[in-house]
Amino acid sequence: MRPGPWTRAALHLANLLAIAFFLLPIAAVLFAALQSEKSLHADTRGLWPPEWTLDNFRVILSGGAQRGAIFEQATYLPDNIKKIHFALINSTIISVSVTLLTLVFASLTAYTVARLRLRWVMWLMSVNVFARFVPIIVLMVPLYITFRQFGMLNSIWGVIIALTGFLLPYGILILAPYFATIPPELDDAARIDGCSRFTVFLRITLPLSTPALASYGAIVFIIAWNDLLIPLILNNRAEFMTLPVMIASLVGDVFAFFNLTMAICLIALAPTVILVLLLRKFVVQGLSAGAVKG
Repeated sequence: MRPGPWTRAALHLANLLAIAFFLLPIAAVLFAALQSEKSLHADTRGLWPPEWTLDNFRVILSGGAQRGAIFEQATYLPDNIKKIHFALINSTIISVSVTLLTLVFASLTAYTVARLRLRWVMWLMSVNVFARFVPIIVLMVPLYITFRQFGMLNSIWGVIIALTGFLLPYGILILAPYFATIPPELDDAARIDGCSRFTVFLRITLPLSTPALASYGAIVFIIAWNDLLIPLILNNRAEFMTLPVMIASLVGDVFAFFNLTMAICLIALAPTVILVLLLRKFVVQGLSAGAVKG
């Protein structure tokens, strides 16, 4: 039964409101990043900027070396702006490393859960689900003390290990049901042909699980790229900070650099948007896997 005209109109209106809910904040960030601090404060109720400029991006990408017209008379710029390249490199290394590590370990563990069906493995899965209800902020003090004892504070690897440990259980919960939908007869046929279980995993299971792996990898990359709490707790040196930490550092007790902050937010948003656009087909397939039976 097709919906009536009023129902279709209501659905279209709901879609437009949902799209506006996500796009209007991005539009506000874009307008703020493309104007000067003076013009932003001159008319706080104006929707359209009175002037346009790329000086905010010029200052950020040059590390404060090129101030442009709107920052020529500025007597102070945050010192962290000079280390924007460190933040970009650190965020990239952390996000890519965490994504690769979680994909490797989560896929191996999820395959074990889906195929072996061991009782103690299923018990650990239940404990894993229960552990996800613990707020992450509760674990920050034990995490800091543990990493301090191992000498892993102020290091990229400390953040990578911590994020991998926190995100790995989600991967097991996502990939195990997907691996379970792959017919085990394919594994049996490959084993009869002489393949080992690990070879079956590499040549049969992983190629058939590309949508699930792509969707989970995209989710992990976005979370690792945007995570603020763990890098903020484990690292206190400017050369080890990530982009979210740098954005937070621009908001001080006396003054906040709104335009520079908005410009960095757009720069930080670009990799995740590009990744989702490149993997959108696999992400949709992975998220909808198992929605229809048979």
